[in-house]
Amino acid sequence: MPGLLTPADVRRLLADHGLAPHKALGQNFVVDPNTVRKVVRAADLKPGDLVVEVGAGLGSLTLALRAAGARVVAVEVDAGMVRALGDVVGADPGVTVMHADALAIDFRALTGGRPTTLVANLPYNVATPIVMTALVSGAFGDLLVMVQKEVGHRWVARVGDPLYAGVSVKVAALAEAALAGSVSRNAFYPVPKVDSVLVRLRPRAQPETGDRQSLFEVVDTAFRQRRKRLRNALARPQRPPASIEAALRTSGLGAGVRAEELDLDGFVRLTAALRP
Repeated sequence: MPGLLTPADVRRLLADHGLAPHKALGQNFVVDPNTVRKVVRAADLKPGDLVVEVGAGLGSLTLALRAAGARVVAVEVDAGMVRALGDVVGADPGVTVMHADALAIDFRALTGGRPTTLVANLPYNVATPIVMTALVSGAFGDLLVMVQKEVGHRWVARVGDPLYAGVSVKVAALAEAALAGSVSRNAFYPVPKVDSVLVRLRPRAQPETGDRQSLFEVVDTAFRQRRKRLRNALARPQRPPASIEAALRTSGLGAGVRAEELDLDGFVRLTAALRP
């Protein structure tokens, strides 16, 4: 197994395989060995641990995970990258390269109920749907991902934070999320216009969602007009403002509350009160 990939290695691999980073796929490859070591240290893996790596690309993080003794299922959607990744990892029995779209994978079937960690440098354009899919699957005991700085801060935001949004509530419903470090844009090729962060997500044993689908529908509707009072933002022909006000009172919430002022517990109580 080769050593960790350097900037020169990444450029050579791309040239040898006739590849180039696809902006549409959000491809920015880690080219700094110190960064991938930092990620693996933060993942706190033990030899033999099973890791699913989404967006494996050319294998920069894959090699660092293997150096820590983890068994890796490296998922990559780009066929060209899959070929290059196969050359990088060679015949290493500790790596399974999987050509697949992470949004279409049955993660529970993939992991077979075994304790599994998800570690990834996620493509910027699909980071949130991939993390939500992984959390909802219930397949992972821990997730550690590199994402665009603003995205990571939005995931962990709480009421009062400028980036607090519907996804903040959804993530909080499914996991305990926290920032685990910063990553300079200069650690990537091509160099993106933004810095990144590491985010750790520890799925809740019993997600605080009640009826998850109903909760998420209420959250999405509320944040479409985040500064409107919920009595108006949630109104529908079959659910007039008066019925929403009644649900707010039942939930112990003020009649003038807005989505950006409501935390997870408030949304859970309101969703329950809105049920017919």
